[in-house]
Amino acid sequence: MATPAPAPLEIDAKYDDYDFPTTAPVAQNGHPGYLTSQQQAQVHQLRLLLESEGFTKRLDTLTLLRFLRARKFDVELAKQMFVECEKWRQEIKLDDTVPTWEYPEKEDMFKYYPQYYHKTDKDGRPVYIEQLGGIDLTAMYKITTAERMLTNLAVEYERLADPRLPACSRKAGTLLETCCTVMDLKGVGLTKAPQVYSYVRQVSGMSQNYYPERLGRLYIINAPWGFSTVWGVVKGWLDPVTVQKIHVLGSGYQKELLAQVPAENLPKQFGGSCECAGGCPFSDMGPWREAEWARPAKWEETETAAAEAAPAVVAPAEVKEAPAAEPAVPVVAVTAEEPKVDAIAAAPAPAAA
Repeated sequence: MATPAPAPLEIDAKYDDYDFPTTAPVAQNGHPGYLTSQQQAQVHQLRLLLESEGFTKRLDTLTLLRFLRARKFDVELAKQMFVECEKWRQEIKLDDTVPTWEYPEKEDMFKYYPQYYHKTDKDGRPVYIEQLGGIDLTAMYKITTAERMLTNLAVEYERLADPRLPACSRKAGTLLETCCTVMDLKGVGLTKAPQVYSYVRQVSGMSQNYYPERLGRLYIINAPWGFSTVWGVVKGWLDPVTVQKIHVLGSGYQKELLAQVPAENLPKQFGGSCECAGGCPFSDMGPWREAEWARPAKWEETETAAAEAAPAVVAPAEVKEAPAAEPAVPVVAVTAEEPKVDAIAAAPAPAAA
């Protein structure tokens, strides 16, 4: 199907409240700013179906479009995917968790599994880095629990969607909905591979089922011996659009990676020149930390509104008023998960594009 001529995104005043660009950077069929009249109608149809079943949240146009693209604009399949996602969100109470979530074990966890956002690629998208060579689930579960690890993963998906991607979109001047991922397999040998890939299988379902259309580019670097052979078979099973986003590289990855990520934005250990104070894994640097582009996340605004609406508690007259406490500083976990790759055979493979 030919890509339609550029057209402004049809906004629904009830649900759409965007303070960032809403046109995709590249003319692609089914993406914001390049929709056919039929696709626009399918957005409205999906929203009406969801409203009829009592859904009121996350019915904005960009969100619905991501679910529709993930299901090739089959409205019924997109509806099913959305409903299952909302059921999962309610089960883990995600909307209540996001504003208050803290992950104090992060630094200890990074000894085994560094995973973090760090600046942007040449297209302005957040760069997400994870290093799988040190994964030791036995040791990690002594620090935290599997449930907390998955909750942290979900929270960071939410913080990717807002405030990270909106800030990047403002800076780039175009809509950015995906990330550039660097997955480092250095240290993943034959003995460690089963445990590493088992963990990837455990978390990959979350990205596929609940956070579609978040994969922009994926660089698998330091791929171990034998991985390329497996990948050569696996990619034949995948959507060609997805395959184009994935680059499997060995130890000589620097030239290709630096063609996508500017040296000043890439940590020195991967061939770049960046050395953030305190270490790149803990800096969380990016447009979402720059005053010109950063805005409060919607979930932060909701939390503030709820606090302001709460009735004041008046102390009994005989109790002296205590000195005002210092305002709490919100803790934002640095670790952030980008859509994972599926585990196919014994190796990770990409999430749905």
